[in-house]
Amino acid sequence: MSLTTIAGFEIDLVRKRMRSLRLTVYAGGRIRVAVPLHTSVAAVEQFITARRAWIEKHQQQFSTREPRPSLHYTSGEQYPYQGRAYELVVETGRAHVTLDETAGQLRLRVPADSSAAQREAVLVAFYRQQLKQLVPELLLKWEPVVGRPAASWGVKQMRTRWGTCNIGARRIWLNLELMKRPLLCLEYVVVHELTHLHERLHNARFWGLMDQFMPDWRTHKAELNRVHLAPGTPSDAD
Repeated sequence: MSLTTIAGFEIDLVRKRMRSLRLTVYAGGRIRVAVPLHTSVAAVEQFITARRAWIEKHQQQFSTREPRPSLHYTSGEQYPYQGRAYELVVETGRAHVTLDETAGQLRLRVPADSSAAQREAVLVAFYRQQLKQLVPELLLKWEPVVGRPAASWGVKQMRTRWGTCNIGARRIWLNLELMKRPLLCLEYVVVHELTHLHERLHNARFWGLMDQFMPDWRTHKAELNRVHLAPGTPSDAD
């Protein structure tokens, strides 16, 4: 990666075939600017200078995000579920997960000779099942508010986005990791993706619609983005 200093920032400047300039701030504060092939340095500097406050704000946000813990899927470790930390209790038996809210425990039952990867797979399947149970109810709640129904939806593991929307197919995807965040964070992403069925871009019209549909979306977005999805990558709904 080749870095250059522009407008007082160290920039990873990438020239490629594209129509407009694109700015990304990554975890750790790294700044990447992708620009059309023949864009002048002066134009890049003007672009970055105009966005200085935005860059500094996002660098600060990344510096305060919670680090991702190193997990081994053994008893005593803490695992999040809907924004609350639960103690993992590993037991011997047929693969199954039980949520004990009163005791604050996730009880993971697995064969005695299970590996960490196998224990992880059972827990991931539990998160997926729980999220899939929640989504239909949330769509019933929010589709009338937004005024745009999704034709279909799905859940998958994503490294850089909490959600995505295929506008042509009217299909939304939700990140499996949302099951670990507070329920209102999941609702924010659902509303965010449905709003893309009105407006493709993250422009003034899009955020104005978000203000209309979910006035407190900024609070939920800030809570959601307190954690990293993956090292070195930005995380947001798309």
